[in-house]
Amino acid sequence: MAEEKVKEDKATDQPSEPEVESQSSSEGPKTSKPKVKKRARRAVSAGQVHVLATFNNTIITVTDDKGNVLVSASAGSSGFRGSKKGTAYAAQVAAEKAIGAAKQDFGLEKADVSVHGIGLGREAAIRTLINQKIQVESIKDITGIAHGGVRPRKAKRN
Repeated sequence: MAEEKVKEDKATDQPSEPEVESQSSSEGPKTSKPKVKKRARRAVSAGQVHVLATFNNTIITVTDDKGNVLVSASAGSSGFRGSKKGTAYAAQVAAEKAIGAAKQDFGLEKADVSVHGIGLGREAAIRTLINQKIQVESIKDITGIAHGGVRPRKAKRN
């Protein structure tokens, strides 16, 4: 506002005194933020739940049928640290968090489950899905299978 008044004064070629705005230290500058449109709530009744269960952590990702991520949660993001992240209870809490958010925000009712890894959270996450009243249509284990491994290092020479 003050800049506009100064510009108007310059346009009329009249000398004017510079205006000083007084602001208290607790008030910040008043800036108007651009209005952000609220995203329309998508209804996703059927989706996929991906469970990555390692020895150190369990990650639960809820996606729609095309694979677009809706909600993701892990044992670490649920507040567990260190070796506690790899426990079955941590996987259960992470699954409750992810499924609760997916049900509340997107209305998820049915899910195909893909389990990857050999950690302790595999069964705990699936059990939690069933307890949260999500209709589990299929469970796939997509854990990689060892096939001879990589080429070994060269032999040591003495």
